[in-house]
Amino acid sequence: MAITSANRLELLQIADAVAREKLIDPDLVIQAMEESMAKAAKSRYGAELDIRAHIDRKTGDLTMTRVREVVEEVENLSTEMTVEEAKAHIENPEVGSLIIDELPPMDFGRIAAQSAKQVILQKVREAERDRQYEEFKDRQGEIINGLVKRVEYGNVIVDVGRGEAVLRRDQLINREMFRNGDRVRAYIKEVRSEMRGPQIFLSRTAPEFMAELFKMEVPEIYDGIIDIKAVARDPGSRAKIGVISYDNSIDPVGACVGMRGSRVQAVVNELQGEKIDIIPWNEDAPTFLVNALQPAEVAKVVLDEDAERIEVVVPDEQLSLAIGRRGQNVRLASQLTGLDIDIMTEADESERRQKEFEVRSKLFMDTMNVDEVVAQLLVSEGFATLEEVAYVEVDELLVIEGFDQDTADELQARARESLEEINAKALAAAKELGTEQSLIDFEGLSPQMLVALAQDGVKTIEDFATCADWELAGGYTTIDGERVKDDGLLESFDVGLAEAQELVMAARLQLGWVTEEQLAEDAAAAEADEDASDEEAEA
Repeated sequence: MAITSANRLELLQIADAVAREKLIDPDLVIQAMEESMAKAAKSRYGAELDIRAHIDRKTGDLTMTRVREVVEEVENLSTEMTVEEAKAHIENPEVGSLIIDELPPMDFGRIAAQSAKQVILQKVREAERDRQYEEFKDRQGEIINGLVKRVEYGNVIVDVGRGEAVLRRDQLINREMFRNGDRVRAYIKEVRSEMRGPQIFLSRTAPEFMAELFKMEVPEIYDGIIDIKAVARDPGSRAKIGVISYDNSIDPVGACVGMRGSRVQAVVNELQGEKIDIIPWNEDAPTFLVNALQPAEVAKVVLDEDAERIEVVVPDEQLSLAIGRRGQNVRLASQLTGLDIDIMTEADESERRQKEFEVRSKLFMDTMNVDEVVAQLLVSEGFATLEEVAYVEVDELLVIEGFDQDTADELQARARESLEEINAKALAAAKELGTEQSLIDFEGLSPQMLVALAQDGVKTIEDFATCADWELAGGYTTIDGERVKDDGLLESFDVGLAEAQELVMAARLQLGWVTEEQLAEDAAAAEADEDASDEEAEA
């Protein structure tokens, strides 16, 4: 494989041909050739030598050189030499100078030539992989068309033109089958650069796939007049999509459905007959949920924003329709709104409210020593706790039919007396459990809260200051895609996350763990982050 004058230009021609075929830079191919020839030369002269090859980009001339560095103290005789030794090669050598000796032309043997060929192929493959990754990494989130190349263990390998993509079987719509040569349209879900090359993962079950299909079919979505706010899918069966129009003259649902359903039908056909409910988006969560539960009718909605839960009351005959087959309708509505949904019938709600009424009435009868009529009147007017009766403005008691000033004063006196008795018992119980005076004197915790904390081992203000806000107020943790409830120590006392955080920070401030300045800085930083998030959302 000696490089003669007859085939010098062929090197450049080969490099250009390979570059065109693989759609990569010709210079990368030439660099691979240089590296392969340097490796072949090392196999002849010695692998420890620093041998470099250079191919002239115009003439194709090959130059082989040996490079050594001038150093103060030689550690490697093959690649280094002292200043004194370097004087025999160049004038006034300095540490760091390179001594370059040109090697004579050589005839590459069969093994060296084979090794050079492997290096070239490897470098070309790497360049091709880099090119594929650069091309597809920016296309993540797009829909791509391809041809099925083969099917391996249920995974579909798709030829996407300048590379291969994988459509895994869990990303296929149920009962969907592909054979070699079939055309397939899918969503580019992820592009990863790995040792074996760029990995392009496709999906036909992702909610984004449906959104992109609607963008292709509905010009108003493509133009930004209509926006898809949320998508929930049960792939191959049913889906719900929330849309909003920024032009009052355009109906978002009608635009997505199209003339005689032509637009939505095109999406349905692509998704193997998946039924699609198109729902008008509303910023008001309860209103949006009522729309999302269509075709079921909703009688009443109660939203708990802190717990991200929503309670829905439907007529008795609408329960099965609201839940849907195997819970599909309520599950999709929950995914669409991002809320946990509890559905009950009007009869169930009435029964629950009756039980709450009886429990609250009994509370007032037992603690305030009033008859059933008075207790029921208080509950009917919305009073639920002793604290509300004891510390409410007297005028709010006087509006109750049959209550005069003396009655209101007496009820408040009894409520306060009962509270003092209950608090005294709770405080004694907390002390018996080991609660220290530092926590008892801490402002913001009732005796009943002290008992709940002590039962969980929180007995000093230092213990309390180490608590996290969610440990006190409770919250939700997502495990394997499902939201799991975390009970808070003070959750039963209606302590929310914000209040819990304030209490914990007040304890840390009292102990000197933090300063007012640090709290102010943290609050300013949190506000800045919130403003930045709002700006991103608006953008």
